[in-house]
Amino acid sequence: MSKTDIEKSLKDKGDFVKIDHLTRILNNPIPTDIKKFVYLKLAEVYEKRFMFNNAAKMYEHIAIISIAFFEKIKYHLKEAEILIKTGDFNQVENAVKKAMHNANIIEKQDIYYSMRDLYKKQAEVYERDLKRNHASKIYEKLLEMNLSAIERDKIKEKLLNLYEKLGKFKEASHLKKFGKGNCG
Repeated sequence: MSKTDIEKSLKDKGDFVKIDHLTRILNNPIPTDIKKFVYLKLAEVYEKRFMFNNAAKMYEHIAIISIAFFEKIKYHLKEAEILIKTGDFNQVENAVKKAMHNANIIEKQDIYYSMRDLYKKQAEVYERDLKRNHASKIYEKLLEMNLSAIERDKIKEKLLNLYEKLGKFKEASHLKKFGKGNCG
C-alpha cells in the first residue's frame, strides 16, 4: 500500500472512520516510511479532534521508529508541544528528556528555548480564550525555567493579573511578597 493509496482511501471519510482505517493499516506489516506516514495522518486527525494524548502518542511512535537523531528530536518536541495542551507537565518533561537524549550541546540549548517559547505561546492562547487557570499554570511553570530578569518580571506581572482575575488573592500576595512562581 502506497501513501497515495492511503490518501485516496481516506478521502471524504469522517474522522473516526479515518482513525479506524489507519489503525487497521498499522496492524499489518508495512515499511517504516509508510508507518511514519500513517502515524502522521493519525496524529493530524487526533489533533483536529482535540484528542491530544493520542496525538502525542503518534508523534512518540514516529520518533521511536525514526533513525536520524534530528527526526527523533523533532518528533519528541512535537510530542511535548501537543502535551502542553493537556496540562500534564510531567509528560511534557518526559518528552523533552527524550529529545535531549538525542541532542548535542547546541541542540539541547535550542530545545530548551523552543520549549520556553511553546509554553509562552500556549499561555497566550489560553489567555486569549479566557482559560485563565490553564494560563496561570503555564506561567507558573515558566517561572521555574531559566529566564532573563525582564522576561521573569513580565511573566510575574501576567501571573499576578491572572491570580487577581481568578480570585487567587493568597497566591497573588505570595508572589508579590516572595517573587516565587510556584505559589500555593
